[in-house]
Parts: sequence; C-alpha cells; structure tokens
Amino acid sequence: MKAGVRVLGIDDSPFTRKDERVLVVGVVWRGGVVEGVLSTHVKRDGLDSTVKLEEMLKKSRFLRQIRIIVLHGATLAGFNIVDIRKLSEGVALPVLAVTKRKPRNRLVKKALKNLKDWERRWELVESAGQAFKFGRVYAQLAGIGREDARKFLSSFRGMPEPVRLAHTIGSGIVRGESHGKV
Repeated sequence: MKAGVRVLGIDDSPFTRKDERVLVVGVVWRGGVVEGVLSTHVKRDGLDSTVKLEEMLKKSRFLRQIRIIVLHGATLAGFNIVDIRKLSEGVALPVLAVTKRKPRNRLVKKALKNLKDWERRWELVESAGQAFKFGRVYAQLAGIGREDARKFLSSFRGMPEPVRLAHTIGSGIVRGESHGKV
C-alpha cells in the first residue's frame, strides 16, 4: 500500500434507543486532506449495514479513487453488524474494522442473545475473523494481508485519522457540536 492513498474512514453517529435510523458518515482522506464526505443511514440494530455501505460507495464518484476502507469496528448503530468480507468483495477493496480495544466476543454473544435473530448476527461477528494488534489498535481484516495492514496502520499513531474525522463529523451533525473520542 503506497503512502498517500485515498482512505475511506467510516463511523456511525451518536444515537438513542428511540432512533430507528442512524446516520453513518464516511470521510475520503488523503495525506492529511479531507477530499470528500459520504453519508447514509442504517437501521438501529438492523441487518442492512453491509448493503447500505456498498450502495453508498457504488453511488459515489470517489469509489474508483479509494484504495482502502477503515471502519470503526465491525458494528454500526448498535448491533447492525457489517459483513466486512462481503463488503470487501462487493466493492473490490480491502476493509479493516479497527478498534482501540480487543473485541470481547464473549460479551457480544451474550448481548446478541437478546435479539431474535442472534444466530445470524453471531455468524457475522465470527466471519470478521480474528482481531490482530497493530500498535495501539486492533483490526479485523478482509481483502488485505497482515503485513500490508500493519504497514498501513503504522502510518497513524492510533485510530486512523479518517475514522476519527468521520466520528467528529457525525457527532457534530447529530448533536450540533462534536465531542467525545473515538
């Protein structure tokens, strides 16, 4: 992965239990410059995140320029779990699901059991694969090898900047002012 590639960072915005739909923001970033912002909405605790992200990307003029997608974790809007492998294949790009802490799948499984279709969601969690530690973050990988992921993530001090910016923009839109860390 060459330096200066266009990265799409994606994060959901803040939401409450009353919200049926949740804003998801994507930031197209290259070498410290925001080149574009994308958005879509997904259902809170739904199963539409993979399709909605793929649609968002395929409608975008940036798709041909983006070289890697970085999600803030493999879940959006509560338990709307992204099938990172399917997304990677659908847009022919590598996808990383990055978190500051190692995913605690035992706790996730316990929480998922409160939903009627928890088995399907658990399959999606498992399909994301093992989380590998890269510096200050953990990442699940699709369409990219560990060494290339390590090289890419080593260009950031922690959470990749485009993900942090997506978080900040989403928070600012929904709350009127951004706050909180990714």
